Order: sequence, then C-alpha cells, then structure tokens
Amino acid sequence: MSERFNEASRALSDRLYKAVYKLPNELKAKVQEIRVRAEKPLALSVGNDTLFVDNKFTLSENYKNSLVASMEDIVTTFQNICCYSVYSHQNEIKNGFVTMGSGHRVGICGTAVSIHGEINSVRDISSLNIRIAREIPNASEELLRRVGKLDGGLLIVGMPCSGKTTILRDLARRISLGIDCRIMRTSVVDERSELSGTYAGISKNDLGLADILNGYSKADGIMQALRTLSPEAIICDEIGASSDMQAIEQGVNAGVSIIATIHAESYHELLSRNQGKALIGTGAFKTIVILDSRENIGKIKELIRLRGAK
Repeated sequence: MSERFNEASRALSDRLYKAVYKLPNELKAKVQEIRVRAEKPLALSVGNDTLFVDNKFTLSENYKNSLVASMEDIVTTFQNICCYSVYSHQNEIKNGFVTMGSGHRVGICGTAVSIHGEINSVRDISSLNIRIAREIPNASEELLRRVGKLDGGLLIVGMPCSGKTTILRDLARRISLGIDCRIMRTSVVDERSELSGTYAGISKNDLGLADILNGYSKADGIMQALRTLSPEAIICDEIGASSDMQAIEQGVNAGVSIIATIHAESYHELLSRNQGKALIGTGAFKTIVILDSRENIGKIKELIRLRGAK
C-alpha cells in the first residue's frame, strides 16, 4: 500500500519528496492526503489526525519546527502534477482539480479568474491537496454480502474519507465482472476522474468491464449512458444537484439500478437536507448503507431498506 503513497508523492518538489520518502512504510500505507500550502507546514491526513513532518524527517502532531513548503515548492509541485503542460489541464484546473497520470486527484486552491461571471481558470496557486487513490480489492465484499441483489438501487452515505469512493470502485469491478453476483452491464459516470483515475483515455484503476464516461457531469453522463450503452447499472459519486435528480429519475424509469454516494453522517442528517429528501423521493434506492467514520474506513454502520422504491 505504501507504493501508492510513493507514486503520488513523486509529484512533490525534490525537497519535499525527500522528506516524506523517508517516512515508515506502515505510515505511508495509512496516509490519505498530502497537503502542501505556500509558506505553511507540510501536512499529512491520516484518519482523523493531521500530522506534520519536522526538520528531522520525523512526524509530529505539533506543527512547530515542521518542514515549511515555499512558494517555489508549490510552483514546482504544480508543474510536476501537470507534467509541465499546465495549458492542457485548463479545463480541469478551472473546476478545481487535476488528475495525475497515476490516477491520483489533486485539489487546487488559488485565485479565481472569472470571465462573464464564470470561473475560467485559477492563478497564483497557493495550496495543493494530493488525495491518494487506493484500490482495496474486495472493499465492497461485506456490502454485497449484506445487501444481496442490487436490483432496486443502492445509496452509500458517509462523511468525507469514510471509504465511499473506494467501495464504489470495487463495486464497479465486481458487478461488471460478475464476482459473487451475476454480470451486470455497468456504466460509471466519473465527473472528476476520481473513480477510474482516467488519464489519456486509460483507466488507471481496475473497474472491470465497466464503461467509463469520464469528465461528464452526473446528469449528462447518466443520460448519455441511457441513450448509448444499454446499462443495467449506473454508478456515480457524490450526487446532489437538482439536475442529477432528474437524470436519476430517467434512469429509474428505464429500469436501471442506480448506485451512488452522497455526503452525510447519518440517515437523519440525509433527510434533514433538501437534496437528501429529493433524492429519496426519486424512488431510485431500495437500500441505503450508512458508513462509519474515517477511523473505520469502509465499515458499514447501518443498513436501511426502503419501501416504495421503484
């Protein structure tokens, strides 16, 4: 598992890379994010903890005496992430992220450049969040065992870093290949390349035989899949926009099982939000799975069966 950390951290400037490369492999396997902020301490997200690398290349929860990233480190790291071709990544950059060739996604923070009220680009990059994409084989095994048949739709609910995306990746692989279930024609709508890690048309993550609609909005991707791919299941991450709801209803009416994720800590919190109530109101989901906290990544806290699902 430390290999994925080493792979993602190679984008860092030489100075920062040398610091994190010396960290223990058992720690590298647990790191979820590498956060680089201009003139701020280099930080690693590990579960609920934020750890800092000090000048002796050891870890501490105290940011004092920590290794500080310079603006030069930011510039070099950003150029590495874009393979020294920032222009070719402009469409991603204006949406706040870049997908690296290795499949890891990098969140970008800086100054927005707007044209006619719409963000056209981001300049003066000041913060980079390298989110380490990890494939965990059989991450969805418990879920499939407990849920059973996926006919009727599945909504996975959890907080950030609770394992939603990891489970979704493995689900795409398993159901499209028929592992412990029947083979389902599966379409994956991957708006930000986070599920597939697609780079230059090639998926860096193993999604089995799934058809990947990379870079499509959820709504457009769902409709495109319905028109052209004859899916039995459509998988998408982090739904919530009103346009998503309309497309999901179209999918349900076409007899497609929708498998999706949404941010919330509990079923109660989900229903307290307008988007949550609207989503349940589509009738697309027969089963709702609530995941545990980031300290128990991928663990199921609660499973709810809904009546009235289509």
